[in-house]
Amino acid sequence: MTQAIPYWHVDAFSAQPFGGNQAAVMLLERWLADDVLQKIGAENLFAETAFLVPDESGEADWELRWFTPTDEVALCGHATLASGHVVLSSPDRFGAAESVTFSTRKAGVLEVVREGDLYELGLPVTRVEPSSQPALLDAIGFRGETFLSYEGAEQTAIILLESEAEVRALSPDMGKLRDIDLMAICTARGDGGSGTDIVSRVFVPAWGVDEDSVTGSAHAALAPFWAERMGRNSFTAHQASERGGDLTLRLAKDQVGDRAWLGGPCVTVVEGSFYL
Repeated sequence: MTQAIPYWHVDAFSAQPFGGNQAAVMLLERWLADDVLQKIGAENLFAETAFLVPDESGEADWELRWFTPTDEVALCGHATLASGHVVLSSPDRFGAAESVTFSTRKAGVLEVVREGDLYELGLPVTRVEPSSQPALLDAIGFRGETFLSYEGAEQTAIILLESEAEVRALSPDMGKLRDIDLMAICTARGDGGSGTDIVSRVFVPAWGVDEDSVTGSAHAALAPFWAERMGRNSFTAHQASERGGDLTLRLAKDQVGDRAWLGGPCVTVVEGSFYL
């Protein structure tokens, strides 16, 4: 018997279609087998497909998992923001609310808050420390300072470059990066071209996405990284991918620790059913 699964295609961190990062959001009554979830992620072929199931434990409003075309991931920011947008912009279906919570398997409980036409997502921060990564620099094709995560999301690397122009000029060797099991975040201060405080590009071919369009989890690492260097806890960011996306960033502490709050708009471009 064919099953119709409610489906939304959302452009996150964009107020207009064709910008930001694409995510599929799919609403399940209960969890399907993992191999089926992975096949759906491959079928959608977005950087992430977010699956929601009502959370009956009372811990949060929804359970949430994310799949790339090739893997389940421990944390995805833009697809969480997209999921919050779907729930909070559909009061007739989900009830009127200004915030929604999601329980995840490795990232704890995440919250999305709506403020007018914008959304803010709170993510646990990722902290990095200096680390020699010659193979990574060779694959990126630029010299820079390299840092590796020691707290928060694992397998996260930051490459600090000297200028926004260097970030925009990157043309990494994706074949070499595919053999390096890291999310490679290349970043520099904004110099006017982006109109924001910092710029970045993010490469994750080892996880099935050569260059990500706008990466929430990367900004959970960039927020404390740049806050330390700028001496302030709020600033603006631009991810200089082909689609591009703009975010607000701020650091705040809550009962579970430091959070990076990522802000931006979302737009639904497709709503319908996925038939399984």
